[in-house]
Formats: sequence, structure tokens, C-alpha cells
Amino acid sequence: MTRSVYVTGIGRGDGRQVVELGVMELLTRRVDRVGVFRPLVHDGPDRLYELLRSRYRLTQPTDNAFGMTYEEAAALQAGRGEDELVSRLVEQFHAASEGYDAVLVLGTDYADTQLPAELGLNARLANEFGASVLPVVSGQGQDADSVASEVRNAHHAFASLGCDVVATVANRVRGGERAQAVRLLEDQLPEPVYVLPEQPALSAPTVAQVRDKLGADMLLGDPAALARDVRDFVFGGAHLPAFLPALTEGCMVITPGDRADLVVGALASHAAGSPAIAGVLLTLGELPGPETMALAARLAPGTPVLGVSGSSFPTAAELLALEGRLTAATPRKAEVALGLFEQHVDTGQLAERLAVVRGERVTPMMFEHQLVERARGQRRHIVLPEGTEERVLRAAEVVLRRNICDLTLLGEHTAVRRRAAELGVDLTLLGETELPSGTQASARIVDPQSSPLRERFAGTYAELRAHKGVTFELAHDVVADVSYFGTLMVREGLADGMVSGAAHSTAATVRPAFEVIRTSPDASIVSSVFFMCLADRVLVYGDCAVNPDPDAEQLADIAAQSATTAARFGVEPRIAMLSYSTGTSGSGTDVDKVREATELLRKSRPDLLVEGPIQYDAAVDPSVAAAKLPGSQVAGRATVLVFPDLNTGNNTYKAVQRSAGAVAVGPVLQGLRKPVNDLSRGALVSDIINTVAITAVQAQRGGDIV
Repeated sequence: MTRSVYVTGIGRGDGRQVVELGVMELLTRRVDRVGVFRPLVHDGPDRLYELLRSRYRLTQPTDNAFGMTYEEAAALQAGRGEDELVSRLVEQFHAASEGYDAVLVLGTDYADTQLPAELGLNARLANEFGASVLPVVSGQGQDADSVASEVRNAHHAFASLGCDVVATVANRVRGGERAQAVRLLEDQLPEPVYVLPEQPALSAPTVAQVRDKLGADMLLGDPAALARDVRDFVFGGAHLPAFLPALTEGCMVITPGDRADLVVGALASHAAGSPAIAGVLLTLGELPGPETMALAARLAPGTPVLGVSGSSFPTAAELLALEGRLTAATPRKAEVALGLFEQHVDTGQLAERLAVVRGERVTPMMFEHQLVERARGQRRHIVLPEGTEERVLRAAEVVLRRNICDLTLLGEHTAVRRRAAELGVDLTLLGETELPSGTQASARIVDPQSSPLRERFAGTYAELRAHKGVTFELAHDVVADVSYFGTLMVREGLADGMVSGAAHSTAATVRPAFEVIRTSPDASIVSSVFFMCLADRVLVYGDCAVNPDPDAEQLADIAAQSATTAARFGVEPRIAMLSYSTGTSGSGTDVDKVREATELLRKSRPDLLVEGPIQYDAAVDPSVAAAKLPGSQVAGRATVLVFPDLNTGNNTYKAVQRSAGAVAVGPVLQGLRKPVNDLSRGALVSDIINTVAITAVQAQRGGDIV
């Protein structure tokens, strides 16, 4: 039976898109096929549905996701009554839900719907759909007593209409009122109540939304910077000395285009990083001279400068009513929303109340979600040496928003802050101080050149490499390199793991780890695996990135390490030692190496299920396995595939990645005493997030270097 949850409100302005997005995230973590149904929709594009469709790669046909327009519903209800309207929508819901394990139903929005008794209609639809109800109430502008009263009223309204209320959410509650509202509502209702604070970053429009609202021209700047949040508007009219103190973090400066002094002053302030502005909007159709515009472009490259023909006052009137929206074009806001939801909602409790049971299939998205959940469960501290790299900064923002782990970014303080400001990335960086303890992940910047740790690390490195003739003076220069500095942070227990390689070679990342962290006592070799996320399962490939031609003993060690890594990440290890021959059918040096490695592994790890030598098709295809190795516990069901050499492994993983559309997560290094992982220089932001989460999970095993 399809499990459905109906998210609805009791009026406008509740910001329930945050809750709808959060529930969709929860559902997709646990089941493979999740559908979306909105019974009633306005004409035009549905922004939230497009966001869900894009983010969760929905294959559901768009026309299958909607019932009818509000105009059609109002006409049908007026002409033939509510029963006919409900009957039609129930029929459409069942057609939409067919073939899905769970369905998220998006309730009406109370905005010019022309429907009487809208709350009652939502309650009746939920009951007819057989869906649990998750009411959302707005706490915007209310004190704690009013919020508590609204929550109780919403619960009783839906419960009295026969709804299965699984939880109630109060959203957009003022930060100062939230704690009191939580106390007032504790144990007051039979279901959980979650209280979400107002999050200014969600209500802030982006620069792109300002541009679209005003029909403004983009005069300067990088299109990527249009994603910056506009947290405030500062109107320029005063002289520069009085104007500069009025600038605030993330503000948009609105000034007549003939005020070249204010334009240059605002951009110079941004370039200095104090404060970082969202952009500049020039009014009256005026532009500074070409020399000023050229200077502006050099002062803050990438920062948007927009132009409109209207004057400042009517422009201000339009902008002050503008609020941010969650759309497919605002992925950063989606991360903010999910971070807010996951911080204040007990998602495990909510999933249990929804009776959403994890499916047996593991999709790429489910695997990625599980990584995040595992990392968040015991939060660790990861160092990122490439602190000014764009993809790293964007990934860091998501990691912090989703509370995956604490971070240290390496680099010169001003350079990191300036780069983050140019990208519109909000990391709440704290400078070279201790990370604060608390429930929310946080970050700091450390500059290896000026850090007091440099002296300590130089002494450590000189001692470790004395047999290679390394003096303290030489070590003092070496440890200023971000890769060495980050690796020494891990060795000294000042970070739990390191992720690098987006802008550095593999050698630059791995060599310091070999020198400083070294091989684990239970491993003879450092190797790697990729998690290959196929449509219906996750396979572990090793070694596809480090060892060119391992001998039999090394191959057995790689297999044992890969099995341990697989088990740590929830993949039951069944090991296939791959070759071009299966069983005893072939001979030769290459096959003999794999056969010997298999026997060594069986002797050293009798607890593991292993088969080899075996061909790839016999390892993963049950029908081939039945013909070639009948009765094998591994053949046809292998989850850990160990390649005989780097040439075979690297080419195979790339062929499967490109041809089968698999998501390849890795390489994940194994065999080190503490986790250090290398990124591809072509890594996407999502790849970096996944690798940080994997490194954090690896670090959860604990253990100090001896």
C-alpha cells in the first residue's frame, strides 16, 4: 500500500515549502519511488514542484502530479457540489499514486483560491486519500503564547474532522520566542510538535529575483552571483563618509546612477570584505562614466551591478514587498531550508510515525542520504586545505547547513573571506579560534603561514623525516603548504580527517599522508575503493585509483580492506576476485595471481565470503553465475569487486559510470591510520559533499596514531 502524507496549512504566510521539502527529503531517504501530488494548482509553473522534480530527479509525468486548477475546482464545486469535486480529485490521486511507495501531497495555499471552507476541504481530501496530515501554522510576528494557541487550534481543527495528525509544525517563529513556544507545547498534544525559527536567508530574495521583479539590466558581474541573497536594502543619498557605515552584510545598494562615489565606495568596501554586499542597483537610467565602470569591474569582479530606469522611491516600494522563494533556480535556499528542517525536526521520529520503512533497494540518492545521516550521527571535524576554491566553498556551505560536520578551511583569512563574499557563500566563518561546541556545525579559517601551529608542526615533521635529512628550517617551509598543514592537523588530533584534491594533484594530497599519517597497523598497503551507485544497488570497486599492479599478497589485503570499508558503509561484503577466467577454467600468470590472492584471503579472513578467480558477469549476474559457478554464495550476488590491476579497475569504473549512468563516489582511501581522501580535479560540488561525509564516517571509528 502506498504511504501518503498530506502537508497543509491553515492560512497564508506559513512558509510550508520548508516542511514540504523536508518531508520529501525524508521520504526519498527511505524508499525508492516517491511521487508528488498537488490536488489544486494555480495557472502557470508550480515553482515548488519544479524544485522537487529537479532536486530529486523525479521521473513522474508532470500532468500526473496535478489535479486541477483552482478556477476549475471553484466552478465544479459551485455547479455540482463538493462531493463531485472530491470524487474527481480522489480518482486523480489514485491514478497519480499508482506505482509509488510513498506520495507527498501538497495542500492548498489559501491564496486567491475562491474556495469556501478551505481547511475543511484539505481535511476531507486527506481522509479520502488515506493520507496522514502534517499541519503547518505560521508563527510570523507572534509571541510564544499566540504560537502555542495556533498550534493547538490547528491540531483540534484537523483531528475533529477525523484526520490522522502525525505531527504539527509551527514555522517562522521569532528566534526569541521559539524556546518559550517549545516549552508551552511540550506534551500538550498527542503528536509531536516541531517549532522552526524564522530564517532570514529564506525570506531574502536573490539578486536574480530582484532583477526579474524590476526588469533590470545587468551591467556588470558574474551570472553565478545572481544567486546571492539580498538581506537588506541600503539607499544611497548621503556623502561617502556617512554612507559607508550604513552598509550591512548581504545588502543591496540602491543609488542614482550618477553617484559614482557611492558605487565605487560600496564595491571597494565589498572587496575589503567588510561588509560583503549582494550587489548594486543604479536608478534613474543613469550610469557612471566608463572609467568608473571599469574601476568598478576591477574592484569587485563578479559582483552584480544592475540598472533600472525608474527613480529610487518607486523602486524601493516594489522591492520592500519582495520575498524570497524556493525554486529550482535557488538551490542554495533549498539547502538552507533542509538544514533548518533537519535541525529542528526529529526526522527519525517523524519517519517512524509515518510508518515509512526503508526499502531493500538502495538507489544513489538513498546512499547519499544515508552517508549524510551517518556523518551527522557522530559529528566530526574535517579540514579542507583548498579554502579559496569555489567548489570547496560552495560544498562547505552545504556541509554546514546540513550539519554534516565541523570544518576548518585553510588559507589566508582575508582571501578566504573575500572569495566567499564574491560567491555569496555564507559560512559564518569564525577566524582562528576554537570551534564552538553546540548542536550546529560551524567553521573556522586557519592560515598556515601565520598560525602558531606552524612551529609545532615543523618540529613534528622534522622528527618524522629526520631519517631523510629534514631539518627544522626545511620543515618550517614544508608545513606552510596547505596539504602538509592539513595532514598534520589530522595527525595531531586537531581534525578528524582531511579532504583535498579539487585544485591539487593526487600526489600533493596523498604524499603527505604517506609521510605523516602512514599505513594502519592492520594494512600492508594503502588502496582505494569507489562506491558505484547503480539504479538498484551499491557496489564497491577496488582498487581503481592507487596501486598499478599489486602482487597476490597486496591484492588479498586490498580485498580485506575493501570488505571492511563496504561493511562500514552498510554494504554487506561478498567479495569477487576478478579475472578474465572463472574458477579453474583458465591458467596463466594473471589468473594465478588472483587465485593465490583468493586463497590468502580465505586463510587470513575466514569470516569473509569470497570467490575467485571470477569474471565480472559471473560475479554480478545470477543467470551467468548459475551456469559457471552453481552453488556459490558469492557468484551472481557479489557486492565487493576487486580488480587485478589499476588498468582494469580504472577503465571499468569509468565505463560503468558513463555507460550505465552510475554515480561513482570516491576514490575513498583505505589503509591509512586516519582518513585522508583525494578529490578529482573535476569534482562537482556534490562529489565534494559526499567525500566529506565519507571521511567523517571513516573518522567515527576513532583511534589515535601510535
